[in-house]
Amino acid sequence: MFTEEALAQSFSLANMVPQSIRHNSGPWSKIEQDTRKYVQRAKGDVYVITGPVFDSSSPRIGVNGVSVPSHVFKLVYDSETRQAWAHWQRNKDDEVASRPISYSDLVRRTGIEWLPVGATKP
Repeated sequence: MFTEEALAQSFSLANMVPQSIRHNSGPWSKIEQDTRKYVQRAKGDVYVITGPVFDSSSPRIGVNGVSVPSHVFKLVYDSETRQAWAHWQRNKDDEVASRPISYSDLVRRTGIEWLPVGATKP
């Protein structure tokens, strides 16, 4: 993080979901590092949206029954090139980093339009 404020914001409770330890420290860590490198060399603003995905089989943990996501994603949108892609990962110990999926695949899988209409190139 470039500033103390950005670092503090990254530790917000809104920035947390239960995640497989091996996945978080392995493939997901690589995706996060690669995303940071991309942002640093991009010519314009880059927006990154990261989130959990829950399905009917998502388990609950702890005394408060916190839902554990079945998948996590990281959407990257480069406003200069109008390119968008997403990393889609199962929240499992044996998951491996795979090639990104298209923005339209992310929308189909989540049922949510994450970017304004016309933001990405057709």
